[in-house]
Amino acid sequence: MLNKIDHLGIAVKSLDDAVAFYEKALGLTCQAVEEVESQKVRTAFFHVGDTHIELLEPTSEESPIAKFLAKNGEGIHHVAYQTDDIQGQLNQARDSGCKLINEEPVSGAGGKKVAFLHPKSTHGVLTEFCSPEG
Repeated sequence: MLNKIDHLGIAVKSLDDAVAFYEKALGLTCQAVEEVESQKVRTAFFHVGDTHIELLEPTSEESPIAKFLAKNGEGIHHVAYQTDDIQGQLNQARDSGCKLINEEPVSGAGGKKVAFLHPKSTHGVLTEFCSPEG
């Protein structure tokens, strides 16, 4: 049911500084910057082959990204897997004993539905399922 790794989410303190690094030092092009109010973040996406890098900057101290940065500093925040059946993936994870952060998919960046699995159930890796809205 999983098709590929869709993206790696990276928590950053300053989206502007991080975008400049990815463009200048790595030669990548920022494809889009978007604010996701429901998640209290501003995101920037880069294409690297069939995978994307998603930079995440908090827009509020209550943002999960702000809490992550306070605890861990900048770095990899999550791994996102593309699926064509996000609810089926959630059901499979729950049925196998995994703790879900999202019982049902929510709207995320890039016009996608997203849902997260708790890292305490996934060997320390915040895991996201994503699929196109619609």
